[in-house]
Amino acid sequence: MPLPDTLFCAQQIHIPPELPDILKQFTKAAIRTQPADVLQWAAGYFSALSRGDPLPVKDRIEMPVATQKTDTGLTQGMLKVLHKQSLNTAMKNLCEILTQDPEGGPARIPFKTFSYVYRYLSSLDSDIATSETEAYLASLKDSM
Repeated sequence: MPLPDTLFCAQQIHIPPELPDILKQFTKAAIRTQPADVLQWAAGYFSALSRGDPLPVKDRIEMPVATQKTDTGLTQGMLKVLHKQSLNTAMKNLCEILTQDPEGGPARIPFKTFSYVYRYLSSLDSDIATSETEAYLASLKDSM
């Protein structure tokens, strides 16, 4: 014989008072950011929120402008969101966005493009010296 469904009354269900505001901020962030994979983005958003890390959110909505068939529509806002994460994670995501290789492959991009974006993002981080950036890029170029 199946067990009856458990019924809860309003007094048994505790909803934290800050939940509506959290959901409102989440919804606004999702609308501004326009993620391609909402589920994956939401998992990253709430993981960052629970750890106290910077949220993967754009400051405002942007429409990507792809002018050629090969353009990716990568915007400054996307770069800022990537930069809020670690530089290595940002570069990994950048390579995955810009690669011409099939999905699941090595995500290769031209070294000139990689070094240009790496220099730009590292210049935004006051903890990374220019000499460190150049040494890192030189070691990468030597290993190619």
